[in-house]
Amino acid sequence: MVKRLIFNLNNMGNIRRIHPPSLKAKVAVELIKETETLSAVCSKYSIHPTQAGMWKQKALQGIGKIFSGKSDYDDQKKDKLIEELYRQIGQLKVELDWLKKKANTF
Repeated sequence: MVKRLIFNLNNMGNIRRIHPPSLKAKVAVELIKETETLSAVCSKYSIHPTQAGMWKQKALQGIGKIFSGKSDYDDQKKDKLIEELYRQIGQLKVELDWLKKKANTF
């Protein structure tokens, strides 16, 4: 299996590796299982222990969402509603400004 890593230049001119989500999940699962030590898993995947620990914490926080009954669909629906409401507020403000301007001309 070939490791696919994306390299990115940050604003400091350093090269950063961008790991795919599948690798992050695999590392997090191995760390949660605790079949190997943190340093063994990190050397196996050539990553820093701090980074692996952060991925494990993020995975453990995400597990709570799975069983909470909320889904990404609910979040998307909520975001869409908020976006629509902001659009309507903007439209009403424009209409109000136009009416105030017309009322001042009389």
